[in-house]
Amino acid sequence: MMSTRALGFGPALRQFASPRIVRNQALRNVFVKRTVQTQSLRPSAEEIILNQQRLKRPSSPHFTIYQPQLTWISSIANRVTGAGLSVLLYSYALAYLVAPETFASANVVELVHSLPEAVKYTGKVILAAPFAFHSWNGIRHLLWDTGYFLTLKGAYQAGYAVLGLTAVSTVGLVLL
Repeated sequence: MMSTRALGFGPALRQFASPRIVRNQALRNVFVKRTVQTQSLRPSAEEIILNQQRLKRPSSPHFTIYQPQLTWISSIANRVTGAGLSVLLYSYALAYLVAPETFASANVVELVHSLPEAVKYTGKVILAAPFAFHSWNGIRHLLWDTGYFLTLKGAYQAGYAVLGLTAVSTVGLVLL
């Protein structure tokens, strides 16, 4: 379209595309015409139709048609671990502000000391794994910001490195 305007072929092409036979009013009625009918609707009816159309739209990304990949699973996991660690930190800070005597360090240490060993190790894993993953994945993102590992192969290498370092770091933190 742009090239016909730039070269000045627009009028010539329109004349070629619409022959004089079609210009004849008698023959124009032979061709099928599309008609559009509209009707006025109440605002509530319009909203109902719009909501029905929205229900039929697929969500994006549509998980049922995509094969799980390391890149988007690690992205979702990074967001979930970040949100979880933030909620935990802010919850403890607010609890400490509300009841500083209850959540003092000495009371927390005494509570943890009284727990069975299995509960302690489970709690450590629950805290260490998201912390390690989010930390290593943050370093991965910083490397991306500096221009490293931007190819598909590099993204997968860095992703597997994050998973390996997360496993090793989690074991190390739990055994402390």
